[in-house]
Amino acid sequence: MKEHQIQVRVRYSETDQMSVVYHGNYVPYFEMGRVEWLRNKGISYKSLEESGIALPIVSMTINYKKPARYDDLLTVITKFKSQSSVKIEFDCEIRNEKDELLTTAHFILVFVDINLGKPIAPPQYILDIMND
Repeated sequence: MKEHQIQVRVRYSETDQMSVVYHGNYVPYFEMGRVEWLRNKGISYKSLEESGIALPIVSMTINYKKPARYDDLLTVITKFKSQSSVKIEFDCEIRNEKDELLTTAHFILVFVDINLGKPIAPPQYILDIMND
C-alpha cells in the first residue's frame, strides 16, 4: 500500500481569530499522516528511534489552496513517492469533508544514525517494506 489516510478534527487552539487553521499547524497534521503511514506498514517510529535511526525532514514544500476551519474533519492523505539511498519522499494532501483539496505538500526525509548524526542507508527490512 503506497497511500494511507487518517482523519483529524480541527481544534479551536489550532485556529486564528477568523477560525481558520494557522498555517504552521498543517505541519503536525502531515507528521501524523507520515507516522501512521509507517505504522500501517509495520514500522513504529518509536521502535525506529530505539534502534538508533531518526527520520528528520530536510525539505518541505506546502501549498495552501483553501482554508481549513475550526471543527472541520480533515482527511490527511500520505503517499509514498520514492526511496533512494538515504532519502524517502512523500506527497501529501489534506481534504475536507466535502472532498475539497485544501493543502498539498511534499516532504523529503533522511535516515540518520542518531548516535553519529549522519545519514545512513535504511535497514534491509525497511527497504523491503518500501518496495512492497
